[in-house]
Amino acid sequence: MIGHKVGLTSVAMQEQMQIHEPDSGVVLASMVAPSGSLLRAADLMIPRIETEIAFRRGRDLPEPADLHTVRAAVAEVFLAFEVLDTVFTSWDITLVDSIADNAACARVIRGTPVAFHPAWDLRAVQITATADGAVAATGQGRDILGDPLKALVWLTHRLPAQDIALRAEGTVLAGSVHASLPLTPGTDFCATSTRLPGVRLRVL
Repeated sequence: MIGHKVGLTSVAMQEQMQIHEPDSGVVLASMVAPSGSLLRAADLMIPRIETEIAFRRGRDLPEPADLHTVRAAVAEVFLAFEVLDTVFTSWDITLVDSIADNAACARVIRGTPVAFHPAWDLRAVQITATADGAVAATGQGRDILGDPLKALVWLTHRLPAQDIALRAEGTVLAGSVHASLPLTPGTDFCATSTRLPGVRLRVL
């Protein structure tokens, strides 16, 4: 396990899934690939894709933590695609289903990390996702709980009940800024932002 994902942190995702509170899952090393990777849609069942802001921690986080403590603990920030998939036969699932299914986390495509400055206002980051060059979705950092760093705050309140500590170097996906999109074979997905390097995934 190299990190965690926090899901359902935007209104767009909560409305799409009809689940009106966040959930979380774990990220395994085997799930992660760099930007520009190829992914076979046939290796998954009913996959979808999201664009997220993600973080790498530079120090341990106490549980629970406030926004100031979380901001000081973040070392790097980057764009990422999260590929969702589920063992259920459709996306008509409940919160309990999602948690049981690792919050539907199947793959993570990492963009290039950049050093995080605590003075940055990530709420203002504008993100555009494209499919084969056409705009497929847009969003802002503030679409994630009002501030993407609040996803880490939420996680520090959730994990103590599971006896899991947020150690330095771990990754956290903060959640999608837009409703998830079908992961269509033959598609070239890209995402760009006003502050962070882009991320790309080619789907076979």
